[in-house]
Amino acid sequence: MLKRIVPLVLALVLCAGLAQAKTKAPATQLPGDLTLAEAQKVLDAALVKAKAQGVPMNIAIVDAGGNLKAFVRQDGAFIGSIDVSTKKAVTARCFDAGQELFGIEATNGGLVIFGGGELLVRDNVIVGAIGVSGGSVAEDTNVAKAGAAALK
Repeated sequence: MLKRIVPLVLALVLCAGLAQAKTKAPATQLPGDLTLAEAQKVLDAALVKAKAQGVPMNIAIVDAGGNLKAFVRQDGAFIGSIDVSTKKAVTARCFDAGQELFGIEATNGGLVIFGGGELLVRDNVIVGAIGVSGGSVAEDTNVAKAGAAALK
């Protein structure tokens, strides 16, 4: 008898849980995380600077957790720089730093040691990072700083 009741009770509990899950409100944005609108604003400002420099860039934006939020590869930008731009953004976020971090590439699954990554800060809270690759370190850094400034 117990063998028949237990599966029935489990089925009822599961169905009740599924019904409750369907009525819950959708997930909301965490207050300390980058919104899509903010990521787009950063990306747009970075693109303006990249176009002004005349160097095609790969531009990656990550959220507070270091997860890719937005990305663009300008026409003519190096394919190999796709990965570099993303790693620059992740490196900046993981270490809350935008400067060069020599030796760090040997840790954490391959980070990037040279500049071109900047933190994205809203109201003194780090909400993400931008990584840029495609030109010289100075050109990449200029574009990343222009993007980051759009959030301030």
